[in-house]
Amino acid sequence: MFALQLTACGGDNDHGFVPAISPVTRDTTHGIVVGVDGSASTGTYAWKGVPFAKPPVDELRWKAPADPVAWTTPKATQEFANACVQYGRIYGPGANNKYDATIGSTLNQAVGSEDCLYLNIWRPSNGDSKLPVIVFLHGGSNVSGYTADPVYDGAMLARTANAVVVTTNFRLGIFGFLNMPQLKTGADASEDSGNFALLDSIKALQFVNRNIANFGGDPDNVTLMGQSAGAINVYALMTSPLMVNANPKLFHRAVPLSGGLSLATNLAPGRLPTLNPASTALAQGNALLSNQLIADGLATDTASAQAYATAQGNTQMAAYLRGKSPSVLFATLLTKLSVLGLSGSGPIPEGTVLPVDPIASINAGSYLKVPVLAGNTRDEAKLFPTFLALSPALGGVSGRLVSDAQLFSTQFSYNPEAAPAVSIEQWIPSVYLPVTTPMTGFNARTDLLNQLFFIASRDNILDALKSKQAAVWYYQFNWDEEPAPWNDIYGAAHAFDLPFVFGNFGPSLFANIANTQANQPGRLDLSNAMMKSLGAFAKAGDPNSAVLGTTWPAWPSKLNFDATATAKVIAVK
Repeated sequence: MFALQLTACGGDNDHGFVPAISPVTRDTTHGIVVGVDGSASTGTYAWKGVPFAKPPVDELRWKAPADPVAWTTPKATQEFANACVQYGRIYGPGANNKYDATIGSTLNQAVGSEDCLYLNIWRPSNGDSKLPVIVFLHGGSNVSGYTADPVYDGAMLARTANAVVVTTNFRLGIFGFLNMPQLKTGADASEDSGNFALLDSIKALQFVNRNIANFGGDPDNVTLMGQSAGAINVYALMTSPLMVNANPKLFHRAVPLSGGLSLATNLAPGRLPTLNPASTALAQGNALLSNQLIADGLATDTASAQAYATAQGNTQMAAYLRGKSPSVLFATLLTKLSVLGLSGSGPIPEGTVLPVDPIASINAGSYLKVPVLAGNTRDEAKLFPTFLALSPALGGVSGRLVSDAQLFSTQFSYNPEAAPAVSIEQWIPSVYLPVTTPMTGFNARTDLLNQLFFIASRDNILDALKSKQAAVWYYQFNWDEEPAPWNDIYGAAHAFDLPFVFGNFGPSLFANIANTQANQPGRLDLSNAMMKSLGAFAKAGDPNSAVLGTTWPAWPSKLNFDATATAKVIAVK
């Protein structure tokens, strides 16, 4: 429903007040929202910072999301809401909830806010209704990220794909995933799961189901898309009993990009899993409580901390942790839990919100059977060169010489149109140079890491899905037209497909080292094809589109997305 605004008509034909429709004033189940009319500049209408749940603060920290308090006067939804609280990383916001120089000065410090459960909506400024809906979950290792990242602006994708685009926040890190006995009440199995971030995403999907028709979207045609950690979460929701049994169905297609959902037990020995067992999350929860008690002088070691927690009781310990600021908890996480290998976060396969073995659930046919369009970048692991130090087989030495702070400072102010200001020797250790050296060069080492991590989980889950349904498509993103030496440092690295998927090549972490006027024609041509094929998939469950210039066959075939400096190059492999 459009909310009506009464306006006065003037002139000779003045017959008093008549109703006029404001295209950015829309009704929701919680109240009226007023967005931004970008029809003249972007060809879209947008609503930013729309609440879909109560702020999960104070006693609602580590609780399932609840409906927001309804509002009775129109709410301005014209600016992005807070990022969810997280510790600063180069992939997250700075102090101002946006991509700016403060990212470099807030690394490992608390940024964002616990009051963060908001989503954003873009739609074309045409008169179309029942448009396909694309809901996007951002990446960031499930510990960082934010919808205000300029790469995720949905205007270009909404207009090009002729779809409603929604980006949504969800809680991150230990605020989004925490398996701690002291927080469990027995009253709600979903809440006791510790999968608060997944419950947030379900809450956002419920909001979309109930409200998106008022924004011109079709609630019976929702595509759930995510990248990296967001893709892991998409797969998790595909296998969640809560989604399998949801009525009405909350999404109808899935687009997981650069993700997986495999336990170590699902993979061949030596492969790196994309999902840890619930026992790992339990170890993290216990370690967080024990180390916090020790830090506060309430215990001297793990044994005395456990004794203290038992004596105080679960209710007291839950209140104790809810009284700690994010800064205090992050300090414990990064100084104590990190050295134990327990600082990561992600879906917890506890059996209620997520099966204990999601791949086994797929193999048993117990998952949400929807068309799947998956993708990876060719050089995923080039974004994670420090991981080469994990094993002698990978090289045993970090593949990057600069720190995160140095990386951000260099890339934030880099001029890609000038002569190279960075040499590859300043960035990559000599042991991995030349990058093309067989077996030991940077390309070979990062490709091995890619095979052990991303590709192992890709094959595991896509083969499982393919055994149960025909509708599985896959792309590999090969674009590597960055100016030297960045084409060797990054190539087609993890996340480098995102600007093409959203059509956004403005300010971002990699924009200044990747995008040049010389490679612009090819970039834009490839991006247009990728957005239109995504639009075709969102509309009909099949990514084939005339703009591709070829037929996209189902997995295990793949479509390679690439471009020269001047034009897209799309081919089946």
